[in-house]
Amino acid sequence: MMDSAEFRKRGKEMVDYMADYLEEIEKRQVYPGVNPGYLRPMIPASAPEDPETFEDVMKDVERVIMPGVTHWQSPYFFAYFPTASSYPSLLADMLCGAIGCLGFSWTASPACTELEIVMLDWLAKMIHLPKEFLAGGDGDGGGVIQGTASEACLMVMLAARTKVIQQLHLKHPELSRGEIMDKLVGYFSDQFCATLGTTPSCAFDNLLELGPICKEENIWLHIDAAYAGSAFVCPEFRHFMKGVEFANSYNFNPHKWLLVNFDCSTLWVKERTDLTDAFKLNPVYLQHNHQECGLITDYRHWQIPQGRRFRSLKLWFVFRLYGVKGLQEFIRKHVRLAHEFEDLVRQDERFEISADVTLGLVCFRLKGSNELNKTLLENINQTKKIHIVPCKLRDKFVLRFVICARTTESHHVQFAWKHIKELAVELLNGGYQTQIRN
Repeated sequence: MMDSAEFRKRGKEMVDYMADYLEEIEKRQVYPGVNPGYLRPMIPASAPEDPETFEDVMKDVERVIMPGVTHWQSPYFFAYFPTASSYPSLLADMLCGAIGCLGFSWTASPACTELEIVMLDWLAKMIHLPKEFLAGGDGDGGGVIQGTASEACLMVMLAARTKVIQQLHLKHPELSRGEIMDKLVGYFSDQFCATLGTTPSCAFDNLLELGPICKEENIWLHIDAAYAGSAFVCPEFRHFMKGVEFANSYNFNPHKWLLVNFDCSTLWVKERTDLTDAFKLNPVYLQHNHQECGLITDYRHWQIPQGRRFRSLKLWFVFRLYGVKGLQEFIRKHVRLAHEFEDLVRQDERFEISADVTLGLVCFRLKGSNELNKTLLENINQTKKIHIVPCKLRDKFVLRFVICARTTESHHVQFAWKHIKELAVELLNGGYQTQIRN
């Protein structure tokens, strides 16, 4: 059994292992070469009866785990969106695990609750959200950390439903809850909700068109800025937010692009009671003497789970150790690298850019058929030197190239383009020229 003395020793070894992993990650194959089911034959069928050594466990990390890891922090990973990570955030997560509190109420761990309130206000100010979303202002709003943007979207959808049901029941007390629910309608696009920075192409909805309609019709407007929201720490990108004042709720993921590791999805509402009315859970064993003082937030009323981790530590560490200027430079660097890749694509007449490049995502393709581009993508990912994923834009199969890793530099982008171009040449020389001419 591990005691505190061994924990100190092994903890230092683990930090060294983590630092070595991140420093040398580009030497590892970015995308694993294993087949489904690879892991089960590599480990025993049952847990060991007797304790094993830490050394044996760490040997199996390299033997069993690492061969099946897609290295999201690799500078050759250009797929999906960033999964933010930084040394300050990792240290904060270690401290979170050591403290081990479950912050479902203020009294369960006051610092866990109060730091989250303040950090969400800090972050709201950093991206210039309207003051109505702040908990420390004169309004009734506030922020909360959720697990993912999908979870946040579900939260506000359920909260909006509860609010409308309550409003309609007051107007029509003769109607049952079921009869009211039968009449409810949600309005969505093919991206799910109002979006700043869609997943396929980083497109932006026009909030100045959507917002007034929602206000006039008393429709809850939720804005999902999961990826692009981090960029709004930079003033030059905030024009994409015009109209955000019409929103009832707003969400983005610092764990995507703001150097805070997963999970940390920040959600703000203008009316905190919209959430607490929908999710209030108050058994006797969770009640406490401070509940009615008007200053207390019990975050179990702001989420679907009851328990929650001390995730605001990650925000606190990152904001203090990078500063706003450091975060801005990080975002700007990624945007510059994306435009560098865009310029390389535009210089090759065999390729085309498929959507405006606004932040760190470039949508591009070979001029030609969808099948041609599918084959190119397969060849790229089969060689496992870089990793990218596709999307569909107006029925066209498109390749997405995203600047993801904290450590990505210009020479990684140049390497990726050279590799893509070489595979494209091989493909075109294999008989696809006719398709392109057509």
